[in-house]
Amino acid sequence: MKLEIKPPQPHVLTRMAAAIAVVYLSLLLLLLHGAAPAVLGYTRGDFPEDFVFGSATSSYQDDLKLMVDTNLEAYRLSISWSRIIPNGRGDVNPKGLQYYNDIIDGLVKNGIQVHIMLYQLDLPQVLEDEEDFKAYADVCFREFGDRVAHWITIDEPNVASIGSYDSGQLAPGRCSDPFGIRKCTVGNSSVEPYIAVHNMLLAHASVTKLYREKYQVAGKGIIGISVYTFWAYPLTNSTVDLEATKRCQDFIVHWYVMLTLYVCI
Repeated sequence: MKLEIKPPQPHVLTRMAAAIAVVYLSLLLLLLHGAAPAVLGYTRGDFPEDFVFGSATSSYQDDLKLMVDTNLEAYRLSISWSRIIPNGRGDVNPKGLQYYNDIIDGLVKNGIQVHIMLYQLDLPQVLEDEEDFKAYADVCFREFGDRVAHWITIDEPNVASIGSYDSGQLAPGRCSDPFGIRKCTVGNSSVEPYIAVHNMLLAHASVTKLYREKYQVAGKGIIGISVYTFWAYPLTNSTVDLEATKRCQDFIVHWYVMLTLYVCI
């Protein structure tokens, strides 16, 4: 008997994401309003005073009302490079600026802290072989920096490098056998992920330096990078398993984080 497993359709994934969001927001609402102990076992007072409860979603008009209703303190949004600078470099799109200004103004008006992600897996196609991330970031700092004090340069470089240049799951879909999860026609999974990370960390360092030297006023404002993290446990306490666990963490997380600490501080 042949068993064929098909991935869920986009509309199914959308409903699943919406259901998860509803559950999450419901629990968060209980927590922030002090009604959580019976449900979750902890309250707002169990967290440090400077701990920020926030959200990152997509449909901001509806989400803004939900954030206000749930007393969320922060909102993280990703800016689309192509929406701000359609050709990757050059002319700035005023309608794109207005779109994000409307979001930021709505958040500020409701007392919600704004966190901006400059790049999230949406490199303009024209820049696939060339990049001008610093110029794009400069536009964002200049146009939105009067209301935004929390910036993230790049979203999950470890996911982007592996997904885009190792497994081929993400755009531009480059990979090579036997590592690709699809039949890639171009790419080198043994080399290109490292080149991609090298370039992303250099871009992060360049933009961080720009922000600190040109836009950060009197030490106010924060800029950093977002790295996808998880933990691995050894199957046993044997030396082989302990070393394998450390190797996993080093490859998936540590070399990204340590390089940013030593290069960009």
